[in-house]
Amino acid sequence: MLTLPPSVKIFVATSPVDGRKSFDGLSSLVHGTFGQDPLSGHLFVFLNRRRTQVRVLFFDRTGYCVVSKRLEAGTFHLTREATNAGEHIVVDAGELALMLEGIDLAGAKQRKRWRSEASAAGQSSS
Repeated sequence: MLTLPPSVKIFVATSPVDGRKSFDGLSSLVHGTFGQDPLSGHLFVFLNRRRTQVRVLFFDRTGYCVVSKRLEAGTFHLTREATNAGEHIVVDAGELALMLEGIDLAGAKQRKRWRSEASAAGQSSS
């Protein structure tokens, strides 16, 4: 399981990207696709067209990091589809961990949980 501070958001691109892109190419996609600053410390996740490779870009205060995973069999599945024809979705660390493990959550439902007013306001602004 990934352990990330609550201030870190995880953005997943819903459109495929060229799996050969690295630091500069992915950071330019962060500006264009997500409308975010790649130096923010958030995680930006990209899948290739066949969904057999995933790349995660983040900035760790000293430089860019790219983490890659390639599946030998099967494909990665998004935890949910983008709404309103958006180009990305925001997931939590648990959803990302399940996606990286190859677990398809298409039929799963998240049960209602209590959230404080402050965290609910922060989630609705994303």
